[in-house]
Amino acid sequence: MFRKILIANRGEIALRVIRACREMGVRTVAVYSEADRESLHVRFADEDVCIGPAPARASYLNVPSIIAAAEITGAEAIHPGYGFLAENAEFAEICERADIVFIGPSAEQIRMMGDKAVARRTMAAEGVPTVPGSEGAVVDAGQGLDIAKEIGFPVLIKAAAGGGGKGMRIAQDAESFANQFQMAQSEAQAAFNDGSVYLEKFLARPRHIEIQVVGDRHGRIAHLGERECSIQRRHQKLIEEAPSVALTPELRAAMGAAAIRGARAIGYHSAGTVEFLLDQDGRFYFMEMNTRIQVEHPVTEEVTGVDLVKEQIRIAAGEPLSLGSNGVEFNGHAIECRINAEDPARSFAPSPGTISIFHPPGGPGVRVDTHAYAGYVVPPHYDSLIGKLITHGDTRGEAMARMRIGLESFIIEGVHTTIPFLLELMQDPRFIAGDIDTKFVERRFAEAASG
Repeated sequence: MFRKILIANRGEIALRVIRACREMGVRTVAVYSEADRESLHVRFADEDVCIGPAPARASYLNVPSIIAAAEITGAEAIHPGYGFLAENAEFAEICERADIVFIGPSAEQIRMMGDKAVARRTMAAEGVPTVPGSEGAVVDAGQGLDIAKEIGFPVLIKAAAGGGGKGMRIAQDAESFANQFQMAQSEAQAAFNDGSVYLEKFLARPRHIEIQVVGDRHGRIAHLGERECSIQRRHQKLIEEAPSVALTPELRAAMGAAAIRGARAIGYHSAGTVEFLLDQDGRFYFMEMNTRIQVEHPVTEEVTGVDLVKEQIRIAAGEPLSLGSNGVEFNGHAIECRINAEDPARSFAPSPGTISIFHPPGGPGVRVDTHAYAGYVVPPHYDSLIGKLITHGDTRGEAMARMRIGLESFIIEGVHTTIPFLLELMQDPRFIAGDIDTKFVERRFAEAASG
């Protein structure tokens, strides 16, 4: 096992990794920007190093500074968390050249799954269902239009090198295709420095279902069930839960087996997530694979009892999966709400500032993962996530009741948060019934606007 790990991240995920390391008896190094000098991950790490000014490109994306911090402090491994450099193949290679273990998959695995077109071909070759689409990156709008006509409108134009909804456009018909294609290319270039795009058939009212996989360096790969991630806004997840009410045991087994086939095809090792779209007829299609820990990993931990961050660290150290020969046992239902410093009344505009009061909820089956506290200054430079409220119950109804009570008793003052909006969603009869899809939130806004 490692003696010391550097966490190349900030916020709640940095604290999450620090806690896992402490339980394992591993010392930690926090890196931070000047804007995060008073952050809790700096306080609770065994050592800390300032790696630059506030902008992410000068600090949390500053690879030379991060590597230097690891070398100076004698850290044997780097945990990238999620976001920033977590899915950066070049960073993983640089770690390897510096004789520092990257706690994640290999650079080649990151690269293969990071290129969405390559990922689709890889999965299709293993018999994993994929949405009808282009075989690879589309060169120009003319070629794209020919492919789109073959697939059938509407089509989704997606950045080949990215995610998070950036560089993604829907073309409803041939007349609008060229304009949407150019906009997607421009957005992809701006967001990822790569304007490559590919095409997919656009599915109406699909669910977003993801399968958590873990694989070790000894060839064993397992899945830990699914997460329902359909409650989204602008392709950003808001609420996640496990299990999904839409999956039968047979469908769950089929999706889990498909995820394992895809992961095994690339010899995957570490924690990862294979994401699918599930249509209204029960057909599922591979969407992408995220080669890192997910923001929503706690719901899987709650229903399986598996600490995914510890599992990542053990795998990186060369240990076999800690799961028993019979895999995992699933227990109850878990829900996660992402608490963002945003103002829902102003189109979810970021709400940086000083938190004057911070009172998180508690009680049986309630978990709060956060780096915020009373007096904490939410900086304007990074993602607006300030915490995650996770509830667990024997049934979905019990988990939902605990979530509603938790949101009602979660007091944050000084900045706007998404708590009121999340509480509205949790009380929506359609959400309670499980009648959801990826456009659920958009439809609610449209209904409210129309009166």
